[in-house]
Amino acid sequence: MTNPYAAPPAPRWARKRYLLPALGLALFVGIGIGGSGSGGRDTTGADAKPAAARPHPTVTVTTTATATPAPAATVTATSTVEVTRTVTAAPAADTGIDDSGSGGGDSSGGGGSAYYANCTAARAAGAAPLHAGDPGYDSHLDRDGDGVACE
Repeated sequence: MTNPYAAPPAPRWARKRYLLPALGLALFVGIGIGGSGSGGRDTTGADAKPAAARPHPTVTVTTTATATPAPAATVTATSTVEVTRTVTAAPAADTGIDDSGSGGGDSSGGGGSAYYANCTAARAAGAAPLHAGDPGYDSHLDRDGDGVACE
């Protein structure tokens, strides 16, 4: 005989009343972990990117540097002037030549004991301006023919 007070065997669905809520809870916990997108990593550091990009003002700074050149070395050009001077020795004896400058002497009109190739040489010797009759005066130094050379 069977016990009339014994509980009848539980139906099959009664065993599932603990299992189904546990599966639902695991599903929600899994969705919560997967929805954060972190995959277990820390996203609060410098690698975090905003969900949507917004336009930001761009600042551009331009500087102009002006270089001051170093002073250049001064170059001085020096020209060398060659002066040719002709010296005539005084006659040892009386030759009869008039040394007063009025009768004898150089027939070119110059006074004659110095010769200058050009006016630069005459200026370098300190003889410029040369007047007709002065030593070193010659007609090739007098451009305008007025009797004053290297003016």
